Amino acid sequence: MQPLDYTVFFLYLLGIFAVGVGLALKNRSAEDMFAAGGESPWWTSGLSGFMTMFSAGTFVVWGGIAYKHGLVAVIINLCYGVAALLVGALVAGRWKRLGVKTPAQFIELRFGPAAVQFYTWAMMAFRIIGVAVSLYSLSVILVAMMPLAEGNPLRDPATGNLSLAWAVLIFGGIVVIYTMAGGLWAVLMTDVLQFIVLNLAVLFVVPLAFGEVEGLAVFVDKAPEGFFALTTDKYTWFFMFGWVMIHFFMVGAEWAFAQRFICVPNEKDAKKSAYLFGALYLVSPLVWLLPPMLYRVIDPAADPEQAYILACRAVLPAGMVGLMVAAMFSATASMVSSQLNVFAGVLTDQFYRRLFSPQASEKRLISAGRVFTMLLGAVLVGVALAIPCLGGAEKLIITTASLMVGPLLAPTIWGLFSRRVDIKAIWITAGISFALGVVAKLGLGPEGPLVTERTRSISDWIQANGTTVDLVIGIVVPITVLFILQYLAKSTADGWNKVDQLIQETQSSGVKQQASDMPAMIVSGSLATCAALTFALMAWNQKERALLLGFSAVLLLISGTIVAVLCMKRSNRRDRGGARGNGTDRTC
Repeated sequence: MQPLDYTVFFLYLLGIFAVGVGLALKNRSAEDMFAAGGESPWWTSGLSGFMTMFSAGTFVVWGGIAYKHGLVAVIINLCYGVAALLVGALVAGRWKRLGVKTPAQFIELRFGPAAVQFYTWAMMAFRIIGVAVSLYSLSVILVAMMPLAEGNPLRDPATGNLSLAWAVLIFGGIVVIYTMAGGLWAVLMTDVLQFIVLNLAVLFVVPLAFGEVEGLAVFVDKAPEGFFALTTDKYTWFFMFGWVMIHFFMVGAEWAFAQRFICVPNEKDAKKSAYLFGALYLVSPLVWLLPPMLYRVIDPAADPEQAYILACRAVLPAGMVGLMVAAMFSATASMVSSQLNVFAGVLTDQFYRRLFSPQASEKRLISAGRVFTMLLGAVLVGVALAIPCLGGAEKLIITTASLMVGPLLAPTIWGLFSRRVDIKAIWITAGISFALGVVAKLGLGPEGPLVTERTRSISDWIQANGTTVDLVIGIVVPITVLFILQYLAKSTADGWNKVDQLIQETQSSGVKQQASDMPAMIVSGSLATCAALTFALMAWNQKERALLLGFSAVLLLISGTIVAVLCMKRSNRRDRGGARGNGTDRTC
């Protein structure tokens, strides 16, 4: 990275930090901190959900698959879009209709306190470790691009670059602080800004990469045989179907995603946020996976996991590499902040308020939420720092977590619609699936204790068909178990009656929430800032001036359009008798 790239990157970090901390003023209650007061616009929640799916692994893992196998990586990522559209049609509106403030509140009503305890600790353990691995992976990528002068206290003497430990502390600390201060509003708004930066950087790379390979026709001609096939021997149509189902459960029931459907004003907006999430994943994967695919033609002998960043370094002008690094940071920061906020909310409500201070004021609940965010952040950073000492154990944990997505989350979605199942559905589904997973992955693994002459053929088949085994245990088994439990249960579960009562109370209250205009104002200002930054980079780049000028003009046009729409919206409100709800009409 050149000095100009460092400047762009640190300006981005400063801006994200300032927005997150500045949004602390929006948190007047625990509902504001963990549900955005129910005022999040649907597009904000949709973009935030889209970004929550990203991490450094998006560039490393999927970029590597795109480099090696080509178009199939795009098809795999389109599965996220299909899953999100299904969630929008079937699940998202249901979450908002419940009237709950957090997903944990629904779990307690529907399945009881023991289920909340189980989900809290099981999902927290899996997610904290998984997110820590993403933070560590991000730091590994970024430190390789950040050489420091000798004598700098942040320098690693062995490499001459930024120390990995300092990278984890700095990058993790920034995310923890803005999440702790701004709550869910900070998560939502920084996700939207990160979406802007990510797509600005990727859209800049694509035309330059096409120029490097001398156009589409040359790219198609030089690409390896089968590079544009929709499936491979490993990534079959059965795999795609299973991938859709796994992410249907994830997007529909994992707490970080469910919170996006709860924080909007109404059911219609919850569905629209999921539809936006899905639509983006049906379009964008082709765009942001093109750079590593194009780089396969530029350098066929590159390390696949480094293909994405190598493609960027090969074509981006001065200053834009810093923006691409910012985009990679954005992807992981979105995942980290989402998980910190959702679990801090659970700990604040389920433990601090219920066990220690039932009469706590909103101010004390906000303070407790910030303390829990900081503690969880410290644990996350600590795990990330310890990963080199785990000897690969984190890979085993992440594999187990992936295997357990269906068994853990399928009962939640089932409980949204089924009157009959109760907490036994959670214990039985998770227990059977987890036991089968342990037997298949550990007991019958390459060196498993259950491998004998009689079971060798079974073990070999499992190793050769690992993806199929994962999908059967993670999807087929839990759905089959839930169907059986549904058939055996003959009466309505008590938890269903409690949820139904809350729905009736919410609908009879007549309270209607209105989306805040603040996110649109922040986005407009951020786009204008990005336009000014892109325009300023023309002074350092002679060759790409036309492209930089074009990007600046488009960003400024979008920013101005947002302002115009907001002014028209507020004018219509005044014509109907004045603004109500968020008190921001004085801007126009």
